[in-house]
Formats: sequence, structure tokens, C-alpha cells
Amino acid sequence: MKNILVTGGAGFIGSHLVEKLVKIKKYKVTVIDNLSTGHMENIKPFLKKIKFIKGDISKSNISKYFKNIDIVFHLAALADIVPSINSPISYFDSNVRGTLNVLEASVKNKIKKLIYTASSSCYGIPNNYPTKENEKIDTKYPYALTKKIGEDLIIHWGKVYKLNVTSLRLFNIYGTRSKTSGTYGAMFGTFLKQKLKNYPYTVVGNGKQTRDFTYVTDVVSAMIKTINYKKNLQIFNVGSGKAISINKICSLLGGKTQFLPARPGEPAITFANIDKIKKELKWKPKISIEVGIKKLLKNIGYWNKAPLWTKKKISIATKDWFKYLG
Repeated sequence: MKNILVTGGAGFIGSHLVEKLVKIKKYKVTVIDNLSTGHMENIKPFLKKIKFIKGDISKSNISKYFKNIDIVFHLAALADIVPSINSPISYFDSNVRGTLNVLEASVKNKIKKLIYTASSSCYGIPNNYPTKENEKIDTKYPYALTKKIGEDLIIHWGKVYKLNVTSLRLFNIYGTRSKTSGTYGAMFGTFLKQKLKNYPYTVVGNGKQTRDFTYVTDVVSAMIKTINYKKNLQIFNVGSGKAISINKICSLLGGKTQFLPARPGEPAITFANIDKIKKELKWKPKISIEVGIKKLLKNIGYWNKAPLWTKKKISIATKDWFKYLG
């Protein structure tokens, strides 16, 4: 049995990955999470089948947790884009310093493979759609920058220290257990709470912008595919390979909408070219947006604990965004 460590394993994507690894039954799974954005509720159903460590990867004393580990999935990060404008140091500590500490611990303990969850936000506003992995990098805000620096670190460590690494650039992930913390974050978490409270969906811009929404279990299946992938220093887009408008999402969810000013620095389109991952990893997404939204609505009670974002609250939360990027 391979020993697998998942950083951020109590979070949205991390908990789905841990659940899948446990079900496969040929991996011993260790989770490290500081629970700043992750929740014990996410891993409670399979907690007895894993080893859980409450720890912070931004601290330098994490090497002991990597002893006898074969594979590391590095997901721990601060992920919301808007708060990164207000708290760039926190994002640097988590996403850059944390990644450096994970790499140092991996090299020291002779980890066989490290899989990193990067972000498609590194493309900024691309010139080409669907967007390939060789598109020009143009980070627009601190979150995007810190995630790209993390990717650069893992590729560099892979070259210099002969660590086998793979980076997965994720596009607009959604699904059950997505974030419910206090910061203004991902669209689906915001919309689902608004639906529960019968508030209008706060659509940024005119709603005609399109996004490549990828269901979380499809992302997990791509991550699992990397475990036995031999090539080193590879970067893959992970997306649905389709783009859908925000207005269409609102229609599928059902309910009224209200519109907010478009945010500068955000693309009108995100649309992944997934030819490389299809060819190299023999992976392709399975969950359509229609099926994915049905899964969300079936589990909508999860977002009862989420904050309710109104037009006024969002205006206050994004004030600095418009100040610095406008």
C-alpha cells in the first residue's frame, strides 16, 4: 500500500480527494489541515479510516509529517481571489511559503511524487480560447500570483532536486462541500445561500461572461490519474472543455438576479483546452453542468452555514479591488 499525504485534505477539493482515495482501498491516507478554511465536517464520514493532523504548512516544522510518505497531493492554500487584494501577506505565507515548506519536506523525506493544484487564474485575460498550457502568463491579483509562484517552485524543485512533480491548473471548480467561510468567495457558494434565503443572485457584470465550470469529482479523477504518471515536470489544464454563461447558471438554479459592476482584471471567458490531459493521462470530464447543478441543489442544506452576501456587502468587500485594479 502506498502512503499518501493530502495537504488541505479537509477542504472542498481535498475532502473529495481523500474520500476517493479511501474508497480505492489501496492507499493509507494522511491529512494535514489547519482548518482555517477546511472543515472537519467534510471528512467526518471517513475520519476513522485516515490519519488526521491539525497543522499549518506555512510553519517550517512540518517535515516530520512526511516521514514514510510516498505521494503528496498539495492542495492547502488560501483560495478566494477578492480577499487576496486585502491580505496579500497571508496569501504569500500560505501559498508560497507553505509550498516551499512542502517541497523541502518532500525532498528531505525522499517523496516519490508530488502533485500540485495550480490555478487557471495564472492566464489572466488570455488572448486565445480555448486556452492551452503554453498561453502567456499574466497574473492580475495576489491570489493568482502566489499560486503561480507555487507552481514555479515545484517545477524548479523538480528540476534541481529530481523530485517527480505534476501541476494541475484547475478551472472554476464547483460541487458539494465548496467553501462556506466568512470571506466573499466562489460564485456557487454565494448563489446557493442566496437561493436558500430567497435573495436574488448577485451577478457580477452583465452575466454574459462565460466560465469553464468543472465538477469536483471530475477534478479528483484527474488527480488520481497522476499517481502512476511517470513523466516529470508536466503541467496540465483541468477543465470541462466547455464554457457556459453566468446567466445560464442562474437559469439552471432558478431564481431572480441582480447585477453588480463588472470587476476589472477578470476575464470575460475562461475556457480550457484539455487536449493535453486527454492524451497524456487518458482523462476526460464526465459530469455535465446540468447534472452538477442537480447534485448541488440536492445537497443545498450544506450552505445554511454560509454567509449571506447582499449587493451592499459585496460592494464593501470589493472596494479595495476596484481601488487597486480599477
